[in-house]
Amino acid sequence: MAKWGEGDPRWIVEERADATNVNNWHWTERDASSWSIDKIKALLLAVSVENEEGTCNVTEVSKIDGEASINNRKGKLIFFFEWNIQISWTGLSKNGIKYKGTGEVPNLSDENDPDELDINISLSKDEPDTKLLALMKKEGASNIRKALATYIETLKTEFTQGMILPTINGVQKETSQPKPKIDVKATVRQQWYHVSAGSRVDHRTSVGVKIPTCKINIMDRFRTSVDELYRIFVTQELVQAFTHAPAFVEAEKGGKFRLLDGSVNGEFLDLVFDESIVMKWRYKSWPAEHYAIITLTFCNKDDETELQVECKGVPVGEEERTKEGWKHYYFEGIKQTFGYNVRLF
Repeated sequence: MAKWGEGDPRWIVEERADATNVNNWHWTERDASSWSIDKIKALLLAVSVENEEGTCNVTEVSKIDGEASINNRKGKLIFFFEWNIQISWTGLSKNGIKYKGTGEVPNLSDENDPDELDINISLSKDEPDTKLLALMKKEGASNIRKALATYIETLKTEFTQGMILPTINGVQKETSQPKPKIDVKATVRQQWYHVSAGSRVDHRTSVGVKIPTCKINIMDRFRTSVDELYRIFVTQELVQAFTHAPAFVEAEKGGKFRLLDGSVNGEFLDLVFDESIVMKWRYKSWPAEHYAIITLTFCNKDDETELQVECKGVPVGEEERTKEGWKHYYFEGIKQTFGYNVRLF
């Protein structure tokens, strides 16, 4: 038996009379099922494909059966997940005919590589034959595999935070898995003003109060198509996914939006599909009734999408905070959630 002070420091029994599981050194388990269901839904609802025949979009994740968990055994993380997934998709041909179909992923598990997943795509009952079915079976299935690969990657990075391991000196350190770039909620707290959930936009006022303002421009690139990125900003479920908070999005001219339980709110002024979004936008710490005019412009650039953001009417002195807020809250939030980081060569 080791003498006092010479035992395995991971036990730290001299500090704990009950020799409890210090720093999660022994077997610990974290249930990832609920988080996984939300993540899988968000990623699959962003799947969209297009060719000369028309476009196809995943419109519903109708079933997700299974479970997921992470186990920590003496510093080694063990991932377990097993899912059966069913989706619905719609197709719109170039001549305006709509089609409906279904899909199934019967074997998403830790035993199967995402590239080898079976993706069963079919048309709904009584739907006429269409070449869009071939588009979904090939490109659609490929994008579904990529979305599920992103789920697995984020499960092994984002969800492992807090599974702490000790060092030889008893000092805690994180697991060796890389961390995601940001914690979206923490970023909002630290870099954005807090806005109460009860704040409301007065849509009778079309212009802000008279205060000194300035204009800022921000640009970033995303490894996805223009239509997919556009949908992220106008689909309520997808907005909730990348903000990690409840949201309301009424994506039409004059429609309202509220993000982060009402922390950010405003109104859509103009929407041009796959091209631009213009909106009145504010948070409560700005002077009462003052809004910035935000214009999002989407451009296809070498199989990537360049997003240009013009912010007019930002209060003087708030430009840096607003710019950093958009970069972290929107740009990094979307990339982290949907895996749209630009490849670096």
